[in-house]
Amino acid sequence: MSNQTTFGGQLPQLPSWVPEPLTRAWTFLDAWPIIGAAIIVLFALVLATVIVRTLKKISNQITSRTSNDFDDRFFALIQKPIFLTVFIMGLVIAIGSLGLPKALEINTVRLLNSILIMVWMGAAFPFASLLLGILGNDKSRYRIIQDRTIPLFEITSKIFIIGIGTYFLLKAWKIDVTAWLASAGVVGIALGFAAKDTLANLFSGFFIIADAPYKLGDYIVLDSGERGVVTNVGVRSTRLITRDDVEITLPNALIANGKIINETGGPSEKSRIRINVGVAYGSDVDHVCEVLKKIADGHPEICINPAPRIRMRAFGASSLDFELLCWIKEPVLRGRVSHDLYIDVYKAFNKADIEIPYNKQDVYIKELPAGIKRN
Repeated sequence: MSNQTTFGGQLPQLPSWVPEPLTRAWTFLDAWPIIGAAIIVLFALVLATVIVRTLKKISNQITSRTSNDFDDRFFALIQKPIFLTVFIMGLVIAIGSLGLPKALEINTVRLLNSILIMVWMGAAFPFASLLLGILGNDKSRYRIIQDRTIPLFEITSKIFIIGIGTYFLLKAWKIDVTAWLASAGVVGIALGFAAKDTLANLFSGFFIIADAPYKLGDYIVLDSGERGVVTNVGVRSTRLITRDDVEITLPNALIANGKIINETGGPSEKSRIRINVGVAYGSDVDHVCEVLKKIADGHPEICINPAPRIRMRAFGASSLDFELLCWIKEPVLRGRVSHDLYIDVYKAFNKADIEIPYNKQDVYIKELPAGIKRN
């Protein structure tokens, strides 16, 4: 028997001290490489199962000491990729032992490597979401990002994972990515000029999500005149529902470059309304303040805290100018509550004999034209 025993041309020479039964088995496998490949696949399957079960046992010991479920979800995510990694490595070794034609062997190994890369890409997406959840959790000591920026980081992480995965897939098939990157750069510049408005809206959407000048449900007013409740914040546009129940879609670039008044923002959703009232000169100003205060206190949708206020603002051309300041629970109530207060003020002033002056003009004729007699 030859001293050089091969397994599909791949096995090393057996040492002389190897027992005779093992040598005969080695010779048999050399004659039947497909059986040897099956044994390697079976061994890889058993090894992968043992590794996963060991990892599960270790993870149970670790997770039992923690109060959150982040570590449980992490170990659950990596079990399948690790199992498939060990198993596919066994398949690669088994294919190499079969002595297949070189081109077929290379393409098969590349296909298995591509499957492995896609498996890890699939596991990377939920892992990125899990990591962002840890970094954005209020109760986590590792919190370094805000809740409102999580969607932005999630989109960025997905793009990054797809880019890295695509790069390794191309490398697995020995495709030169240099020319692709150069072509992509040229195409990117062309697309940038052709779709600059779309890209402006896209980047503005990222900045709006990160900066969060408003969120869903906020009542905002733009310097262009649009006002309403935010119903959707997308990457390209923002949608509002106006008080007329009309949906308005605004490009994010328009919003990012304009002034935004968020009436729901601040420490509270309460909003202050101003009712301007003029009374005739000679009116009892103390009585005017009492009547206005009673009107505000009697309205069911006026907040008690902060309490309504009455301020005299100016000596007008024909009136004493007062202002009733009161708070409402939501900005969307502004129109209806203002309507109620104006009607209540008018009725209460009539009842209290407080005159609301209006603009009057007296015309004096110094000299009549010739031929017209004065009555």
